[in-house]
Amino acid sequence: MGHDINVLALVKGEERYVFLYDDVSRAETLRTLGRFASNPELSFTWYDAAVLSQKIRQDSHKFVSTSRFGVPLAAESDEY
Repeated sequence: MGHDINVLALVKGEERYVFLYDDVSRAETLRTLGRFASNPELSFTWYDAAVLSQKIRQDSHKFVSTSRFGVPLAAESDEY
């Protein structure tokens, strides 16, 4: 079974912020974005953290809605 690594990058002038994370460390990556944004020594802002965290959350929803077995999830079903 493969182990997928997600890559998220931000380029700000001469600086490069690159985040590598897997599904297990997604929450820790979100916390890291907050720590970077609160660090006045970095050019990484709260806006940067918000944009990147939104990207992380969007990517996680992409994988949740698909099933390996082709069985529709409750949200995908017409019956409620």
